[in-house]
Amino acid sequence: MTPPPGPYAGTSTLALVARVSAFSFGLVYGNLKLKYLRGQAKKHKKAEAKAHH
Repeated sequence: MTPPPGPYAGTSTLALVARVSAFSFGLVYGNLKLKYLRGQAKKHKKAEAKAHH
């Protein structure tokens, strides 16, 4: 039987959890950033439309 991998081995549970949580954080951050930017764009368009009238 082989010994369990160390904390810095690519196959350890800790490394896997760290990778998954980093990926999840990236997805959540990306989603929030997109929503924010879309909101800003909408505000800008509304302001522009008001300026034209």
